[in-house]
Amino acid sequence: MGKPITHPEGNPDTAGTLAAWYELIVWNDDVNTFDWVIESLMEICHHTLEQATQCAYIIHFKGKYAVRKGSYELLHPMKHALTDRGIQATLSACGEEI
Repeated sequence: MGKPITHPEGNPDTAGTLAAWYELIVWNDDVNTFDWVIESLMEICHHTLEQATQCAYIIHFKGKYAVRKGSYELLHPMKHALTDRGIQATLSACGEEI
């Protein structure tokens, strides 16, 4: 069983273990601009300009980045909102893409 973790959006009564948490992963592509990815992360994931900019650079240089962590219920709508904007995003739990 994984270690318990805390998360700002998480409820300590239902936090559980690492298996209960997911990562929203955004993938690099040759289509979307930095500005579009930054704007999308700010609007959809509620990042600050600085956070979104840092995420965009990491995505660009590493090929992907977990831009947000949380419950499936929190991240699933964010994933769809990003993909609706043409940004490739996946959810991952315990190292497995969903």
